This record gives sequence, C-alpha cells and structure tokens, in this order.
Amino acid sequence: MRTGRSTVMDSAIAVGVAATLLVTGLSGQGSATAPDLLGYALLTGGGLMLAARRRAPVVVLAVTGLCTVGYQAAGFDVPAVAYLFAVYAAVRAGHRAITVAASVTMLVLLPLAALASGLHDTGEAFAQARGALELAWLIAAGAAGEALRQAERRAEEAERTREEIARRRADEERLHIARELHDSLTHQISIIKVQAEVAVHVARKRGEQVPESLLAIQAAGREATRELRATLQALRDDDTTPPRGLDHVAELVERARTIGLDATLTIEGQRDDVPAAVSRTVYRIVQESLTNIARHAAAATASVRIDCRPDALNVRIDDDGRATTDTVPVPGVGLLGMRERVTALGGRLRAEPRGEGGFTVQAELPMDRTA
Repeated sequence: MRTGRSTVMDSAIAVGVAATLLVTGLSGQGSATAPDLLGYALLTGGGLMLAARRRAPVVVLAVTGLCTVGYQAAGFDVPAVAYLFAVYAAVRAGHRAITVAASVTMLVLLPLAALASGLHDTGEAFAQARGALELAWLIAAGAAGEALRQAERRAEEAERTREEIARRRADEERLHIARELHDSLTHQISIIKVQAEVAVHVARKRGEQVPESLLAIQAAGREATRELRATLQALRDDDTTPPRGLDHVAELVERARTIGLDATLTIEGQRDDVPAAVSRTVYRIVQESLTNIARHAAAATASVRIDCRPDALNVRIDDDGRATTDTVPVPGVGLLGMRERVTALGGRLRAEPRGEGGFTVQAELPMDRTA
C-alpha cells in the first residue's frame, strides 16, 4: 500500500515538473534561439523521468542532467528544476559522491551550453551571478536530501533500539518466570514424586497391594516432573544455541530405541536444500510424535519417513500402538503445537488412527526458500 502511494506521488510530481518546464519553455519564445521540437522533448522527458527517482536515482540524475544541458543548448532559458529534484533524490538514497561529481560537471556544462546557444551574452557579471544562483540551488537540494536521509536513518535506528529493548525485556521476563517456576514448583513436585515412589516401594517390599490412587500419584508425579523440566528448558532457551533441525532427527530416533521402541528412520531427497524454518518444524513434529508414542501408544514399533522434494517436504510418523479407527484422538497441547507450526509455514497436518491399527502423523510443508 505504501509503495503504491509513493508511485502515485512520484508520478504526480513528474507530471507537474514536466508541465512546469514545458510552460516555462513556451513562454520564453523571445530568446535568442527559437524553440524547436527537440527542446520541447527534452523539457518534457527530463520532468517525466522523475517518476523513477526512487527506483533508479542515479539513472534519473544522469538523464535529467543531460536533458537540462540539452534544452539549454537548444536555446531554452529554463531553470534546472528536474535536475534539482534528481539531486535531492540521489542524496536521499545515499549517493552523495556521485551527486557531487555530477553537479560539478553540470556547473561546468550549463554555462557552456548557454553560451553555445547565445543565451546570457549580456556580460560576465550576469554569468557569475547566474552560476552562484545555480550553485546555491544545488547545495540546497543536496542538503534537503541529506537531512531527510539522516532523519530516516535515525528513525530506523530508534525502531531497532525499541525492538532490542522489547526483546531484552521479554528474555528477562522469560527467565524470571523460569526461576519462579523452578523455585515454587520443582521442589514441591519433587517431594510429592519422592514420597509416592517411597510409599510404592515400601508397600511392595512388605508384600502389600499398592492402592490405585498411590500408583496414580506416582505416575502423575513422574509426568509432572517431565513436563516441568521441558517447560523450564523452553523458557530458558535464549536462542544462543544452534537450533535443532532435520540433521538431528536421527538422534531422536536413536533415543526412542534406548527406551525399547523399535524405531526406524528413512530420509529421501536432497536435505541440504531444506529451509531452516522447515527443518526446525520437522524436528519438532518428530520429537513430539515419538514422545507421544512412548508415553501413550503402548507401541512396539514406530517408523519415521521424510521425503524432501523440490516443492515440498513430507514427514510421516506411524506406530503400531493401541489406537483404532474407533478411537477419538484427544487434541492435546503437543498436537496443537504441531498444527500451529505447520499452519504457520502454509502446510497441512493430519493426525489420526490408522486403519490397520496404531496412529499416524503426516505433515506436508512447502519448500519456501525465504522461510
């Protein structure tokens, strides 16, 4: 939207300057040399060229300068308005050295063009005054462009500073929350877990039947400890360590094997071309899927298949657990997080029981190179 408004504004300025130059040229027909079609074309072309001053400031600077020298040589006593706009645009874009060199050249060529056409032959004093005026206008245009460039640069630096401050405050708040959670919850949950473990151990050692409620407390304590540890790790992650991605999926599969799950990994295609965001999402999907299999599926085997195609990456995790087509999957936090990651990249996620038993998670992620 902003680019569209800038284009319209630049076009309006270009048309206005071209019209002004043309009207001024037409009104000066009493000069030493009669106006001709070439002069009109140079007046109009120099003004209209300003429509591209944001996209190609150096080119516009050169073309408007040549047009100015051209219509001066053709006998048009018209100020270099288009060139002044071009000087402003070039300096604003940061091309100060080129602008200075071009302007010095213009200050040399303009008097020569005027003399060649017979303009301003009234004396040396008038020529000097005209040269001083042209120099003053050039300096003013350049100074205006430099002032605006510096203002924009300071605004960008201020915006970056605000973002850095906000990011630092967010990091500090995240670490504060992590410390609070660690201080307030970790100790209490550890006590509950240890007491439950001891009670179960003592009951079994005495040959007594362990109450179901005590076993539930034991399992809940273990689960809460794992979840709290994962939460604290996520809160303390300050992005200073290299992110985990596709190259680390094999570690997840190997870790699953250490807990008794017969897990296999198959990767096809060129993994070097996978964008970083897609790579991180694949790792999280596999991590969450294998974690769910180990905790809830009661599965003996699991397979991870990753297919890296030029247009998309497909990842599929299957297990032979107790889920059936009649089982209604409960959308937990892990599944919701996977879906959010996939959707953010413009992909699709399917998580459901398999017809032959077990559960499957499938994701298709577009290979957007800008991700």
